Amino acid sequence: MSSRQDGNRDEKRDEAAVARFVERFAAELTAAGMQRMAARVFSALLASDAGSMTAAELAETLSISPAAVSGAVRYLTQTGMIGREREPGTRRDRYRLYDDVMATALTRRDQLLVRWEKQLREGADALGPHTPAGTRMTETADLFAFMQQELEESLLRWQERRAGARADD
Repeated sequence: MSSRQDGNRDEKRDEAAVARFVERFAAELTAAGMQRMAARVFSALLASDAGSMTAAELAETLSISPAAVSGAVRYLTQTGMIGREREPGTRRDRYRLYDDVMATALTRRDQLLVRWEKQLREGADALGPHTPAGTRMTETADLFAFMQQELEESLLRWQERRAGARADD
């Protein structure tokens, strides 16, 4: 176990390697459909030990303008991927990751699948469930229903695994 994993914060980080990770992971998030600056801000927060930064810290870390930070954190807070909290005794906001942020994001995707499934079933009914287009929509709705069930079960197994690992620590 590395000293970073066992709680020793004295270990020196390779900041160049961290910056490369942030940009590579942000590129993956962007390829998946996230806004570019939001992906970079999210990746920077994910890579920070504290899991939180001020707008000024984000701007400095990513070499971007305060306006770019503002737009990115607005998107990330609206989508529920990060939260905003006031630093005690200051006028500065800190932006922080939620606990188990990726499981939370996947849960929100699950809600999207529910809406898509409902719309597809309504479309299949409108087209006629036995027409070629209606059949295609029904099969796609069935796929989304299957994915919802699998995702829900996977997230439950993840929570059990995570709780077990924390209990072992």
